[in-house]
Amino acid sequence: MFFIDRLYNMGEIKFWEANTMPLVTTTEMFKKAYAGGYAIGAFNVNNMEIIQGIVEAATEEQAPLILQVSSGARKYANTTYLTKMVEAAVETSGLPICLHLDHGDSFALCKDCVDSGFTSVMIDASAHPFAENISITKQVVEYAHDHGVVVEAELGKLAGIEDAVNVSAKDAAFTDPDQVQEFVEKTGVDSLAIAIGTSHGAYKFKGQPQLRFDILEEVGRRLPGFPIVLHGASSVPQELVAKVNQYGGSMPGAQGVPEDMLRKAASMAVCKINIDSDLRLAVTGAIREHFALNPSHFDPRQYLGPARDAVREVVKHKIVDVLGCDHKA
Repeated sequence: MFFIDRLYNMGEIKFWEANTMPLVTTTEMFKKAYAGGYAIGAFNVNNMEIIQGIVEAATEEQAPLILQVSSGARKYANTTYLTKMVEAAVETSGLPICLHLDHGDSFALCKDCVDSGFTSVMIDASAHPFAENISITKQVVEYAHDHGVVVEAELGKLAGIEDAVNVSAKDAAFTDPDQVQEFVEKTGVDSLAIAIGTSHGAYKFKGQPQLRFDILEEVGRRLPGFPIVLHGASSVPQELVAKVNQYGGSMPGAQGVPEDMLRKAASMAVCKINIDSDLRLAVTGAIREHFALNPSHFDPRQYLGPARDAVREVVKHKIVDVLGCDHKA
């Protein structure tokens, strides 16, 4: 939103003195979320319609936002396009919005995002041994903090496939609570993604969904007041899966994290919950339905409009019923 501070009229000289609300970091967001027992939604963005749907929902519910960009999104849409669209979202909504790099796998990538105007970056060095994870993360933290940017890191390994992340079930590992305090103290990281049973993609559980709340509780005890992050936390709503399948899709067995489990995590130490697959399902279901019911349509606006609306409805539900961050902007 463009805020007009003062209009001067000095004879024939007229000029505006104005300011635009900037992108923000997650520091204040997380402090308030931790104290209030809710979480901020971190929604992955890939194009204009997804950004618009998310921001429309957050504006209606007056919720703070984290819009995050993966390596795959950078390659698909170009970092400059995505950054400028997120900046436009700030101007049009007036919301506190953080622009975050999701799963940066190198110092170079994180540095590039810091230099490009991101206000938060994630360095995911969890594939490396513990000591190397600390070393890489510390390097990113030092550079980011020097530029006023906050850093998220990961300890433990989430299973699943999403963009550049591909970890098999046999290679996944729960976060070890004995390591979290040392990791945070030695790296200076601002938030920590942990592995308690969530996973990337739309096929998170083969059997009964289970999360290790005992690990989350112990991490919270060892790091009091410190913001924890859940990756791979889409709930994969079955009505969205059914719509995709009804109109020609094939997603047998798709299953996500039950929303009551996510709400419980948000009431504990979790301040940021990542959501991507649910947005993909909403977009794909809406487009498939539109093509099936309107075979003569070929204008992208005709089917991307309903896709944007579907994203808005999913995000509104998440904000109010899962994250609990409505009216927290």
